[in-house]
Amino acid sequence: MSELILHHYPTSPFAEKARLLLGFKGLSWRSVKISPVMPKPDLTALTGGYRKTPVLQIGADIYCDTALIARRLEQEKALPAFFPEGQEMIAASFATWADSVVFQHAVSLVFQPESIAVRFASLPPEAIKGFIADRAGLFSGGSATRLSAEQARHQWPTIMTRLEQQLQREEGDYLFGEPSIADFALAHSLWFLKATPVTSPLVDNYPAVAAWLVRVLGFGHGASSEMTSKEALDVARNATPAALPDESFEDPNGFTAGQQVVIAAIDYGVDPVAGELLFAGSEELILRREDERGGVVHVHFPRFGFRIEAC
Repeated sequence: MSELILHHYPTSPFAEKARLLLGFKGLSWRSVKISPVMPKPDLTALTGGYRKTPVLQIGADIYCDTALIARRLEQEKALPAFFPEGQEMIAASFATWADSVVFQHAVSLVFQPESIAVRFASLPPEAIKGFIADRAGLFSGGSATRLSAEQARHQWPTIMTRLEQQLQREEGDYLFGEPSIADFALAHSLWFLKATPVTSPLVDNYPAVAAWLVRVLGFGHGASSEMTSKEALDVARNATPAALPDESFEDPNGFTAGQQVVIAAIDYGVDPVAGELLFAGSEELILRREDERGGVVHVHFPRFGFRIEAC
């Protein structure tokens, strides 16, 4: 069985989500640290241009977006479940909302001037400017609109009061009783806010939410060991992609297996990835692509939140 390889960096909120997913499952994994900003030549040799963090690699199979990473880890180890029986729809739908709406608010609150001054206090001004410029590019060209800090502050009490009420009324210790993908999709944005004393009160002022966050973060990150990006490329080049899912290929817009297409996120980080469309299922899209450094790889994307276009 191929090792689980996570390409990530420590301060990325979605990377923290992935690390918590691995911890919840009690999985061992290899850690490849990547740059927070472009260029990321070793990573894009595997993904074909997808630039978001994190990316999960299993041999020559490359999984983009934590929504799909969670489903792949569920295949790796069924229990404990991210999608508890009978709660699959509500858990997945809440996770989609949290990963978009709550994250959008957290980003605006974290990147207000008072927070930036504390968060990046140890960095030289040039590095801060470079990071902000990179993030401007990341959020350019997609459907996601930048929420102003004023509007985020205005709406934040509504979000947090609803969560506080949910956690006070729920009989279990988690959002919907037992832990699910919903908890991890919410936790990473609040973890992001907890990183400095400027934004930490936005979580700490809600005691039920704050106590819940401690419980979720308590799952930890599993057992990891370091790997270089060059070693990860060697793994991909020397591996054979896994067999395609045992599910019928079906695309409502008429795309067919073997067609040359590009796939890209629609919200932000919309850099297109070109390749041969091998599979289109209810949740997953798979492209075959070849790189002189990474060899033949299958790059996996969620269907939801991504688009396909013919080359």
